[in-house]
Amino acid sequence: MLSDPLLTGISRQELDALAASLAPAQAAQTEQRCYQQRGGPRRKAAGTHGRPLLCDADRVLVTIVYLRQICSQKVLSDLIEVNPFSIGQAIAETRQLLDEHRHTVTPTTLRFTSQQALLDFVHHGTTVRRPRLPAVLSDPSLTGMSRPKLHQLIERLSVQQAAQIERRRHQRRGGARLPGARGGVFRQKITDAERILATVLYQRGVCTRRVLAELFEVSPRTIGNALLEVRPLLEQNGHVATPAKTRFSTAAALLASVTPAHGQHNTTESSR
Repeated sequence: MLSDPLLTGISRQELDALAASLAPAQAAQTEQRCYQQRGGPRRKAAGTHGRPLLCDADRVLVTIVYLRQICSQKVLSDLIEVNPFSIGQAIAETRQLLDEHRHTVTPTTLRFTSQQALLDFVHHGTTVRRPRLPAVLSDPSLTGMSRPKLHQLIERLSVQQAAQIERRRHQRRGGARLPGARGGVFRQKITDAERILATVLYQRGVCTRRVLAELFEVSPRTIGNALLEVRPLLEQNGHVATPAKTRFSTAAALLASVTPAHGQHNTTESSR
């Protein structure tokens, strides 16, 4: 059921091919983990030692569904009746292999908060989609720049932002990541692109932190942290925010201001 292309974003044939291509690396990864757990080479010949909770193909499938942000690890645990620790470990290890093989998993707007909701979607087509807020909030009337320019800005800053996050984690750990660590498998509450977009809107004075928190469904503290981290990067890249003509005091008022007609006819700010 989880291999449904609507959930994975790829065909079943492509999923099988991906699992086959990762199988040798998974075997090497397992051997490395066992070596570290033993503290040295094996003393006996390799054995089956029982059937694993998740086979290699299962681990790839679970990881893709999770990275697509279809549901949480808890929902996956409930669905396939495997403990959350095993789910988390499978995702952490497989995500590392996906990164090494340069396979990108694109998040979807589908979102299921319970096992039953996911089952209803697969069996009956009942959907719960997250709003495409970044597409709405990136309207030139709000950002003060064209969508292509905003996209270019986000692409430039995303690499710097990722390096900044890794440097901060290194400082908190006091050194390199330990073997077997999850490697940041848990996604941030908002994406890097959303953090940059939120900072651009705030610097223009489009709305308050509270409104941004409501729009992105996070706490004002999360927005505040994003502003602290992204603002220096914008300054380093020479980005100068142009003051917005209107300041919105509620999320509803801001969203209501962005209509298809407004997005098409407002050429003054989109040309900046």
